[in-house]
Amino acid sequence: MAKQQFDRSKAHVNVGTIGHVDHGKTTLTSAITKVLADKGLASYLDMDSIDNAPEEKTRGVTIAIAHVEYESDTRHYA
Repeated sequence: MAKQQFDRSKAHVNVGTIGHVDHGKTTLTSAITKVLADKGLASYLDMDSIDNAPEEKTRGVTIAIAHVEYESDTRHYA
């Protein structure tokens, strides 16, 4: 499958979310995609789709990093 051409009409912002275990990083990321999905600007990702490794589901914590992209009216976030 060919890579999709990146649209450079919007400013690009890299966002890193770091914090201690169980402080809401995955919840925040899921909430951001929900708000933007309601506006038609992103696809909603629930917490289970972000924490998708079997060990993460068993332990209830994020182990592996996740890459989530979304955009607002003026910026693309990755």
